[in-house]
Amino acid sequence: MTLQQLEYIVSLDTHRHFVTAAEQCFVTQPTLTLQVKKLETEIGTLIFDRSKQPIIPTPTGELIIAKARQILRETNQLKAMINEEKDTMKGTFRLGVIPTIAPYLVPLFLNDFTANNPNTKLIIREVESSQLISDLKNDLLDIGLMATPLEESNLREVPMFNEPFLLYTSMHHPFFMKQEIDPNELSERGLWLLTEGHCLRNQVLNICSEKNARSGNFSYESGSIETLKNLVKHNMGYTLVPELSVLNDMTDQRIKRFTSPEPIREVSLVVHKSFTKEAVLEKLRDSIIKHIPKNFSKAKSFVRVKWR
Repeated sequence: MTLQQLEYIVSLDTHRHFVTAAEQCFVTQPTLTLQVKKLETEIGTLIFDRSKQPIIPTPTGELIIAKARQILRETNQLKAMINEEKDTMKGTFRLGVIPTIAPYLVPLFLNDFTANNPNTKLIIREVESSQLISDLKNDLLDIGLMATPLEESNLREVPMFNEPFLLYTSMHHPFFMKQEIDPNELSERGLWLLTEGHCLRNQVLNICSEKNARSGNFSYESGSIETLKNLVKHNMGYTLVPELSVLNDMTDQRIKRFTSPEPIREVSLVVHKSFTKEAVLEKLRDSIIKHIPKNFSKAKSFVRVKWR
């Protein structure tokens, strides 16, 4: 028994004519006739008395048709409720943002988003990538703002932009004298890294060929991009940074772009596949894109760097 079959018998009851009922359902008359017969066979009773002209429901058929009308009415109400749910902006949403994005991107769009969506409350938490994925799967977060692709079957990604990686170098490093940097040159020692667990660490190592980068006779792995930048400022080595982290310092000569195609990370909104608030995703995405640099275009020539 299908909703389509129920629609057919309701239409046939309304019009009491097979051809007219079929036209109203946008199917051929043989198709409608066949489906009505299949339904009658399945339930083991006739719904219509075909000996009458025009046809009329049997006594049992009248009960079945009344129930079918009720089911179709409630189905339409359910569809309307789902559509309303998708379109509403009202509610509280838990947003997880990875630490290498949160301090640089969230301040750019948050005021705009909250001002334009007063019925939407965001609870924002900084979460490392692996934990963020787990929290989305376990309904501890509603939306993730992170680097992708993830290749997680239960999650849906909404790509927004491609953020370029830049090189941040000491003034005493050979890189400082270059206008642009070829990623193939990043094999020498002196690279500062984030600690294990940060997806940015893995992305940097995917760009560089030197897996055990360190400076001098000690190593220092930090959980903060700002700490790495300060180490570099004090004449020690170099690091790779996402462009948002130096957006206000682009005139700093320590910052170098890579040769084309430049390495980037894709930044997306990520939700569980059961998430239905499409309007929230759309407004959040629009607000973020409005406040990022124009060069973060998905059509730009680049090499996407995987984070794991």
